[in-house]
Amino acid sequence: MSAILPRELIETTQTYLHAHLALKEAALAKLKPYERGKLTRFQPNDRLLAFLEAL
Repeated sequence: MSAILPRELIETTQTYLHAHLALKEAALAKLKPYERGKLTRFQPNDRLLAFLEAL
């Protein structure tokens, strides 16, 4: 963690750690639940395919 957040005290790093967890929890709460057995294959659109071809 100290490589990502160069803080000298673990207490200050803990503040950032908890803040990030709260952001992750808020983002996950916006997702619809996973439906087991409903697998769909990713279908890229033409814009994405054109971008990848241009690389």
